Amino acid sequence: MAAPQDDMFSFCVDPGKVSNCVEVKFIDKVKGKGLFAKRSIKKGESIFIERPLVSAQFLWNALYKYRACEYCLRALETAEENARRLSGVPGLSLPHPELCSVRPELHQACPQCQVMYCSSECRQAAADQYHRVLCLGASQEDPDHPINKLKDAWRSMHYPPETSSIMLMARMVALVKQAQDKSRWQRLFSQFCSRAANEEEEIAHKLLGEQFRGQLALLQSLFTTALYDDHLNRWFTPEGFRALFSLVGTNGQGIGTSSLSQWVHACDALELPGQQREHLDSFIDQLYKDIEKETGDFLNCEGSGLFLLQSACNHSCIPNAEASFPDNNFLLHLSALSDINPGEEICISYLDCCQRDRSRHSRHKILRENYLFICSCPKCVSQMDELDLTSEEEEEGEAEGETEGDEMEDEMTDV
Repeated sequence: MAAPQDDMFSFCVDPGKVSNCVEVKFIDKVKGKGLFAKRSIKKGESIFIERPLVSAQFLWNALYKYRACEYCLRALETAEENARRLSGVPGLSLPHPELCSVRPELHQACPQCQVMYCSSECRQAAADQYHRVLCLGASQEDPDHPINKLKDAWRSMHYPPETSSIMLMARMVALVKQAQDKSRWQRLFSQFCSRAANEEEEIAHKLLGEQFRGQLALLQSLFTTALYDDHLNRWFTPEGFRALFSLVGTNGQGIGTSSLSQWVHACDALELPGQQREHLDSFIDQLYKDIEKETGDFLNCEGSGLFLLQSACNHSCIPNAEASFPDNNFLLHLSALSDINPGEEICISYLDCCQRDRSRHSRHKILRENYLFICSCPKCVSQMDELDLTSEEEEEGEAEGETEGDEMEDEMTDV
């Protein structure tokens, strides 16, 4: 049973703004639903701001000491602390430290398990919604605790770069377990597409194939031991677990937060005399070079979330809207990349900028394996006569990936 529209939208965004600006409509059995403009939307205009039903930091990201609020994913390090760790220069001092928006004096820990939050409000929200079920208390570092066993199994199967987390699924379960109105949460989660295959196109999600059957069975067993609940018994069956796994894999929206990038943006907005501007820009350029040499380009606290309204946006290789996280937390801002006419579908790209520049063949390969469809956007249609070959650079990258795959056989390296 589908959730009523008012229930779906009022939870996460301003319902007045949504009703005036966009609407969700069913397109067809293959595409499902889509998001459409109800009025003219100008390039650069904010279409809506949405918070996720649930979100979680990636497990490897946390292990690499990217400290984020356990609830809203706001970066907990100050920009200076972030820069020192990433550059490997412990005595580094940033100019204009007042531009950093992180407030360590407001941070609070869970009294039982000591996980950190950016504020008392976030700590309370997590406790009210899901954390009472997931709090490990004194067992936070106990490797034999069922939830820690589940985390360890996930990390051993799913190496960086991550695009999803078993903890997103765990928080979904915990939300329902703690909720007074359990059916409401189940209706909300039922809005997301959770098919593990596209029968019409004979496409299966790349992590749900035969070669991963043993790994999925292990995850399902550990997931059940740690979190089983009678109200959600269907999620713990083999078919239900596969559907849940596919749900977070195909609908999870990446969330990146960074106190350092926020500080850099604030520095860029400063009005400075020419010589001071040149000196500051030079300092920032050198800092990024030092970070790239020490850490690479893995700069952000990263996680993923389930956004009801954003999940209605279909993909285009030439999108007219994009999602961003300018508040340095889990609030998703959808903004127009071009003028959008009334009745026009609002599309985002499921591919990053580099992937969108690749060949039609390469784009289709990524979209088939991760999102279970074949793109027919105007760009793909215009390139239909291209040979199904990747560029030399793409072929080299794929060859390297195959070599790594031989070395780490059958790892679940991406969702």
